[in-house]
Formats: sequence, structure tokens, C-alpha cells
Amino acid sequence: MPTREGRPVMLLHRPRLSFLGRCVHGTPRRALGTLVLLGLVALLAAVGGHGVSERLAPGGWTPARAESTRADAFLAERFGAGRPHLVLLATARGGVDEPGAARAGRALTERLAADPHTAWVRGYWPGARPELRGRDGRTAAVGVRFNGDERAVLAAAKAVTARESGRAGPLEVTVAGEAALFAEMERLSTEGATVAEMIIAPLVLLIMLWIFGSLVAALLPVVVGAFAVVTTTALLRLLSEVMTVSVFVLNIATALGFGLAVDYCLLMVSRYREELAAGATPVRAAERVLATAGRAVAFSATTVAAALGALLVFPLPLTRSLALGGAAVAVCSAAGALLVLPALLVLLGPRINRYDVFSRWRGRGRRAVAEGRWYRLAMWVTRRPAAVALGTLLLLGLLAAPGADARFGMYDDRILPASSPVARASQRLRADFDDESGNAASVVLPGLRVAPRPETAATTEAGTGADGTEAGAEAGTGAGAADAEDGPDAAGAPDASTAAVDTYAARLSRLPGVRQVRTATGLYAHGHRTAGPGPWAAGFTGPAGTWLSVTPDATDSVLSPDGRLLTERLRRAPAPTAALVGGPGARLTDTEDALGDRLPAAVLITVAATLVLLFAYTRSLLVPVKAVLLNALSLAATFGIIVAVFQQGRLDALLGPLDGPRTTDVIIPAVMFCTAFGLSMDYEVFLLSRILEEHRRGSPTDLAVAVGLQRTARLFTSAALVFAVVMGSLAACGLVMLQLIGFGLAVAVLLDCTLVRALLVPAVMSLAGRANWWPATRHRARDRSGPDTAGRSGRPAPTAVGGA
Repeated sequence: MPTREGRPVMLLHRPRLSFLGRCVHGTPRRALGTLVLLGLVALLAAVGGHGVSERLAPGGWTPARAESTRADAFLAERFGAGRPHLVLLATARGGVDEPGAARAGRALTERLAADPHTAWVRGYWPGARPELRGRDGRTAAVGVRFNGDERAVLAAAKAVTARESGRAGPLEVTVAGEAALFAEMERLSTEGATVAEMIIAPLVLLIMLWIFGSLVAALLPVVVGAFAVVTTTALLRLLSEVMTVSVFVLNIATALGFGLAVDYCLLMVSRYREELAAGATPVRAAERVLATAGRAVAFSATTVAAALGALLVFPLPLTRSLALGGAAVAVCSAAGALLVLPALLVLLGPRINRYDVFSRWRGRGRRAVAEGRWYRLAMWVTRRPAAVALGTLLLLGLLAAPGADARFGMYDDRILPASSPVARASQRLRADFDDESGNAASVVLPGLRVAPRPETAATTEAGTGADGTEAGAEAGTGAGAADAEDGPDAAGAPDASTAAVDTYAARLSRLPGVRQVRTATGLYAHGHRTAGPGPWAAGFTGPAGTWLSVTPDATDSVLSPDGRLLTERLRRAPAPTAALVGGPGARLTDTEDALGDRLPAAVLITVAATLVLLFAYTRSLLVPVKAVLLNALSLAATFGIIVAVFQQGRLDALLGPLDGPRTTDVIIPAVMFCTAFGLSMDYEVFLLSRILEEHRRGSPTDLAVAVGLQRTARLFTSAALVFAVVMGSLAACGLVMLQLIGFGLAVAVLLDCTLVRALLVPAVMSLAGRANWWPATRHRARDRSGPDTAGRSGRPAPTAVGGA
């Protein structure tokens, strides 16, 4: 077995890199053939990934088997009820009851009903239902629900929006509703991705020029990043054929793929230039890069893929598509770095340093390691490790503190920018209409049918409202209004099922946070029936069972902790049969429960995978544990900053008020944890790769850390800057959720490469001393350069470090 300095050499990387070595071994001709083949792969991927955005789904926020999902499906299938997918607001300057406006409104309703994709239409016309008329009398609402899955609904909504929006005779039509929100999010997301790509490439190129000096070297990360994005897009297109893939994955995958590709290229190109400067031939230098930096890239990509793959444990289509999409990003980025880049390096050879006027202008030259600023910083830290560690931990704790006040919720149309027409229509729908169906909770009682009551003269014309319930004359009119509390109606004593629903509805109406309960038996508030069954009764009962509509007091907070609290009260209330609670608050509750229940498993998988991979890389027990704990501190600080900025509005005075409700989206912590954890391990592997090299040459711990930091700090700080720019470009899409993810990931990598890698890692490793390398140190008698304490006063060999 090969040995180095009296101990076995780890061969874990050799089988995996032997194929890569063969790709560049021998002559540049083989490298050219490899590059041509990979170019064809990229071309096929570009063709195969064309139109991927049309295959992505807008939702995926709620588990498929959640109680709220089953309740909503039951209402849609058995009652033709539920929330409309699209709400059209028709405004007439002279009022919606003016004859011309009424004719146009009836024609609009008929066109919508004739659409083959329409399941039902509930509108102001032709019945002139007052709850579907705005308070000023100039606007009316028409609700539409479509058939099919999420993609079919979105396509139908887009078609209706394109056809009906704008001027229709005397009516001006705008759209709101869930499908309109998703369509607008997709539009803004796509536009943001285009703008981001236009911003990212030039900025990344400028940063690469600043890092490398050479234009040729600076272009390499851009080429590899493009390869990673194109191949990832093709894989997302394949995934969309077998599972639901969220539309958000495309933006995140594009930014993440470009960022990771740049990270890997920085490490490998810098090492290649070092090898060339040391006198190696281009082929030999590329082989050496694959055996050292390439191995670090392989471990890093595996760690990132494992961290993102942990999102698979959550039963949400959104998180599962992010898991597979993120793993695909890591694989494609590593493939570009380990296949495309070495072939380019062999072909370029010394020409990689051409057009380096920028480097000479900066006056960068080769200098001794001990003269580097990062080396001096590391030695300063290792002379006072306890003080530095304590101070940095205190700062991270202060940054993490706002996270304790997080209020979890889900985002609605208020995440759209104020300039969006859908945002304006949604705001008008909330402000001008009495109908609260969009915020009401639905309680389904399968198999419990209420006996129909005889209609009165005041309730002969039955119409249906935008929530799918039948609505005609206002509550409080007709003979039914004379019925008191929970007693029998005018037709006589109710049967057992009707009496059970009466009692249940009265009980629910007494719950805190409930304004009223509407059922087939009447309208209830504060435990009393305030009106008889009214004309809507038939919409609440049928052969399949009965359901109730529960209107909350605070309609603006159903997607907040208040909505969760109301849902829990409804689910705890004794019911005459097994009840299913649906609606916005129930969806929030089910999503939060699914994430909370599976979060420990996701954390365990991520941590376990990281520990195993880092142990395989370092043969140390303490170093992987240290990496996991420090990453956790960095993530806690990042989460605290997110809560302070987006929920508490600490930067509103500087940035202006942000769009969106003052809550933290419940899905964000899981996505942020897995993504940022994988990225942090990316930089950890970069740093460890050079520290290990120095330690295995016999350097004491402090000296190995200082030299390793000097060799890699400029790389991972530059990589973090590039990634922060890439993530920051998500702000161009104008969606609060993507802004939050981009901002959070940018903050995470910047904190990680400054406070954690530059300060905490040297301090903790200095305090641990020889224990860092246990049990690997059992195979070594002692460090050849003496005990660890020598590193504090010792100096490295007069090695020179170049500008890379």
C-alpha cells in the first residue's frame, strides 16, 4: 500500500478520479475529444430543457394527504364548492346595475361558463347577489373554478386572463384569486430570472477578473457555470415528467448552479496556476489538480447534494422538487468542474495567464506565505484563541436573537409588488367586498346529511356565491329569520342529523376568533342562530354529507399563527361525525405540522451525512463535529437576521417598507437550513483540503491552519462574494419569497466566510490542538515540526504564493 511519511495514504479518491485522469492524460488531443463530447451533451441539454418553465407547477405548498387538502377536494368533487381559482372584478363607471354593464356582465358570465375547462361559475350576474357587489356599486365579482390538476388550472386561468382582462364594452376587467397569484408569480419569476442572468454574467466576469487578473482564466468559471445551468435545466425538464416540480426551483437552481460552478472553478484554476508556476506540464498540472482540488470538489458536491437531499423527508411537492433539483445542481456543477474544466486547462496550458494586464496593474506578485494578510490574521487569532472564539460566539448569538420571536405563516398575494395588477385587484377585493369566503374555514361532515327544510317566499330564488355556497337574499329576511337560537324551525322539530348540525354549528360559533358559521340549517353567531337556513341551504348538504363555512374575526391573519390557533380550536371541537377542516388556516396548520414533524429527521440526515463524509475526508472525529456545530451557529445567526429584516422591519427606514405580511414563511427555515448548510460545508472542505495537506507534511496545527487559510481564504471569500451577487440577483424578480431566499443565502455565505472560517475555525482548531487529528494521529508518532505550540512562534517554509 502506498505510504506517505510513514502512514497509509487514503485511496478513497483514486477510483473515482481515474476516469477523469484518463480524460486529460496523454496529449491535448484526448482533452479536445472530451471537450467536443461534452459540448454535444450541453447542446442536447439545451434542446431538451427548452420550455421547462411551462412544465413547472405553481403550488406544492401543502401535503397531498393533509386533512385540509382532503377537505378542499371533497368540497370541489361532491358539492362543486370551495374557493374559486380565479376571481374577475368587473368595474363599470356608471355602476354594475346600469343596463349596458348588466348585459356585458351576463355575457362575461356566459362565456366563462361555456369554457370547457370551467367546473363552475359564481358571479354577481344574472341574480344581482349583493355580497358580490362592491360597496361603491361600481364593481362586481365573478368567481371561476377550473377542472384538472395545478398545471391545467394555471393554463386555463392564463387563457381566461388573456382573453377577458382589460376593457369589455362598458366593463373594465381585472383578475385576482389563487390562480392569478400563481400566474403572476410565474411571470415575475421568469422576468426576474432573465434580468438576473443579464446581471449575473457581467458581474461574475468582473469579479473573476479581480481575482485572477487574466481574462482567459476569468472566462473559465463563466463557461463551466453555463454548462451547469444548461444541464440542470434539462434534468428539471425530465423530473417534471414524473413528479411535480415547483416553479421556484428554476430560479434557485439557476443561481445555485452558477454559484457552485464558480466556487469549484476558483479552487481548481488557482491550484492549476500554482502547479504551472512550479514547472509542471499542462497535462501533469491538470492531473495534480484532479487529485487534490478535484477530490475536494467531489466531496463538497456530495455534501451539498446530501444536505439538499434531506428535503425529501418533507411530504411537500415544493420541498421534494427542491431536494431533487438541488441535488441535480450539485452534480451538474461538479461535472462541469471535473470534466469540462480539466479539458480546457490542458488545452490552454500557459495561455491561461494571457491578457493579465489587470493583474499587473494591481501590482500583484509572488510573495512568501508568511507575508500574506490571511496568514497574519490566523497567527493573530491563534495567539488569543479563547478571546476570539468567545467574542465571535457572542456576536453570532446577538445576531441570532431575533429568531426567537419568529411568527410563522404563509404568504399570499401580498408578496407581489404593489405595481402588480393582480396585487391591486386582490387588495380591492379585500377592501370593497363583504364576502369573506376567501378566508373562511370549511368544516366537512362526510356521510351526515341534513334533512331539507321547506323554502319560504322570501327564499325561492337560489343563487350561488363566489365561494361555491348558495346565496340569495340577505341574511335576516324571510320567515326563517324569526327562528330563535337552537330551537325547531317553523316546519316542526328537526330530525337527529339536523339537530346534531344545529348543536355543532352553535358550538363552533362560540369559539374565540369566530365571527359566524353558515350551514344548511341557518346562520350562527356567538352560539345563537341569527337567521334561518336562507336560500343558500341546498349548497351545504347533499347525499355525500354536510359542510359548514366558518368566517373568522380577523380575516387578514388566517395565514398567520392566529389562523393556526383557530384551526386547532375547530379540530378539537366535538363533532357529530369525523370532521375534515379545510381553508387557508388549515393549510397553514397542515404544512407547519408536516415540516415540524419531519424537521428532526431532516436535520439528523444532514448532520449524519456531513459527519460521515467529512470523516472519510479527514479521518478525524473532532473536525467534522466542529464543522457541524459552527455551521449551526452561522445558520442561527442568518435566521435571526432574516426575521429582523423581513418580519420585524428593522431595515424599513433604510430600504422602505417591504411587500408581504409581517410573518416568516413556514417553509423558509427548512429550505434555508439544508441549502445554506450544504454551502457552508463547501467552504469548509475548501479550507480543510489545504490544512490537511500542510498537516500531513508535518506542520503543527496552528501553522497548518495559518498556511491553509492563506492558501484558500481569498478563494472562498471571493467565492462567497460571487455567490452573494448571484443570490442577490433573485431580488430582481420582485417576489418577497425569492428575495428572502436570495438575501438569506447571501447573508449565510458572507457570515460563514468571515466570522466562521476566518475567526472561529482558527480559534477552535488552535484550542483543540492535536485532538483535531484524532484518531488519525494514532498512526503518527508526532508532528515532524514539533508540538502544536510551535506553530504560534514558528514560521512556515519560505513558500511563495501567487496571485490566484
